Amino acid sequence: MRSGGRSATILPWPTVLIVDDHAGFRTFARALLEAEGFDVVGEAGDGASALALTRTLAPELVLLDVALPDIDGFKVCEALLEDGPGPAVVLTSSLGHPCESGQSECPGARIKGRFRHP
Repeated sequence: MRSGGRSATILPWPTVLIVDDHAGFRTFARALLEAEGFDVVGEAGDGASALALTRTLAPELVLLDVALPDIDGFKVCEALLEDGPGPAVVLTSSLGHPCESGQSECPGARIKGRFRHP
């Protein structure tokens, strides 16, 4: 909530697209995010679906696995920028991956975080 000395305004949680090739992780992430009040607007299991859904659903945040079966998450991130500023991105990985080094392989992206999932 934000308050400027007047009545408090409740801001909505951002809309989220979950992108991961493991259905179990998508289910877990959706349950966790929705329990915290996030509006999960969609799920994708590969990069091509992620790009299509991002353009259709216009989520404010994309939870994006870096190791997808068709297009790696960094390439998805770059493609999202071709359409303008795009959504904020949180990169995830279940593998040791360059995203853990703190370096962004997607210059210009609004990468908001990185985490390793089981």
